[in-house]
Amino acid sequence: MNGAIDRVVITGASSGIGLDLARRFLAEGSRVVVNARDADKLERARVELGGGDRLVAVAGDVSDPDTGPRLAQAAKRHFGGADVLVNNAGIFGAKPFLESTAADLDRFLATNLRGTFLVTRAVAPLLVEAKGGAIVNVGTVLVEQPIGSIPCAAAMCSKGGVHAFTRSLAVELAPHRVRVSCVAPGIVRTPLIGDAADSLAKIHPLGRVGEVSEISDAVLYLARAAFVTGVVLDVDGGYAHGR
Repeated sequence: MNGAIDRVVITGASSGIGLDLARRFLAEGSRVVVNARDADKLERARVELGGGDRLVAVAGDVSDPDTGPRLAQAAKRHFGGADVLVNNAGIFGAKPFLESTAADLDRFLATNLRGTFLVTRAVAPLLVEAKGGAIVNVGTVLVEQPIGSIPCAAAMCSKGGVHAFTRSLAVELAPHRVRVSCVAPGIVRTPLIGDAADSLAKIHPLGRVGEVSEISDAVLYLARAAFVTGVVLDVDGGYAHGR
């Protein structure tokens, strides 16, 4: 899969990285199924992306067991299957561990880990059926390199699970020629981080925060890199390697 990618499923695509990815894939000629839990925001994104018969929007919370199958069904019905899945949907929040509750943990696990697992379980058979493809998950460099000023142990339980899921599934699906990798961003200027992003620029040796287009670059690389699987790729301005 070194050239154009035909059929793509992207979760969390109403804003930020997911919306940029949808735009990039469409510009390259791909057919794309986009998902987000907020139907109104997803519809606005669909219009912004230009609509058309190469774009299908399916609203739904990824933690809902029905959402993954609905995404797979849409890809199969409209495009005949799928070649790439990007598990981008995710939530984040900073809260000291000693103040965190079971409800906090459950909220992160539901979207970040359960959602990634369930959507992948539904869509992966389409990639197996296509005799190859790529799954790209979105994690975070904070799994490996925490920041003392951003206490987020509950959130990292879920994102750490995404990293582990990536590596395990890569080995399991390799015989089917389905590659599974993960992008681990540093601090990126997205709606998820908001205005706080630039205040954290100095934690990166490159001296700035990342842009969504730079995360998209990494996802597009992993979607095409035919001899790469099981990797967690840091896209973090050098944060993981020195501060």
